Amino acid sequence: MAEITAALVKELRERTGLGMMDCKKALTAAGGDIEKAIDDMRAAGAIKAAKKAGNIAAEGAIAVKVADDNKTAVIIEVNSQTDFLALQDDFKGFVADCLNKAFEQKLTDAAPLVEQQEDARLALVSKTGENVNIRRLTRVEGDVVGAYLHGHRIGVLVTLKGGSPELAKDIAMHVAASNPQFVEPSQVSEEAVAKEKEIFLALNAEKIAGKPENIVENMVKGRINKFLAEASLVEQPFVKDPEVTVGALAKKAGAEVVSFVRYEVGEGIEKAEVDFAAEVAAQVAATKQ
Repeated sequence: MAEITAALVKELRERTGLGMMDCKKALTAAGGDIEKAIDDMRAAGAIKAAKKAGNIAAEGAIAVKVADDNKTAVIIEVNSQTDFLALQDDFKGFVADCLNKAFEQKLTDAAPLVEQQEDARLALVSKTGENVNIRRLTRVEGDVVGAYLHGHRIGVLVTLKGGSPELAKDIAMHVAASNPQFVEPSQVSEEAVAKEKEIFLALNAEKIAGKPENIVENMVKGRINKFLAEASLVEQPFVKDPEVTVGALAKKAGAEVVSFVRYEVGEGIEKAEVDFAAEVAAQVAATKQ
């Protein structure tokens, strides 16, 4: 039986949107096999039932905190069932408390925070009637760390070698807007490149039919280079000045982009299907009783 680690529980929570204890029980029953745990949960109707009942928390808020010296920072995601709750003071207070504890205790994983905050979470759930989950957190350290928060739905941390907090914040703003997948082209996996090549050939089958092999290779190379530029932060045109790439912007300031973390509320969570007509009909019927 595989060890039921906090990281494994965290991954299952992120993939299913269900509670920590439910995920831990499912992993234990599945002998630590996460894929089997997901299959078992689906077979038992747990995911479907939670989705139907609206218990999956796929809304919520992102929060960030940066140290005064701009050397460390924390970003967290706390989920609610509705965006309405995410805007309420009770929820905001819970998120702020979670963020401060994660920052002060130098936490690098959400699992310890989930355990610490369980009583407060349950109290909030009881008061609001909505499911609330602490989904994930990341702590970063570096020479210069900057952050950008777009409302309460997108948050970014950027780590630089050299440069300034202002530059890091500008680049973080760019990451929020452009959503790069990698820092630089060398980080793009061979599998991702191969997949992009496969897609390009499939979409352009008629266009390349009968063309010489070297022409086709150049076409593929051009598409791959474009893909690498689009997916890599340092190759993207800077949103504030498209005439310069992010990499060139950093270099001009004597800096180098080391890493970034981008959170968006609910990304990767299967959201509940809402039949608004049926919901309104049910509410009308309830008022007539």
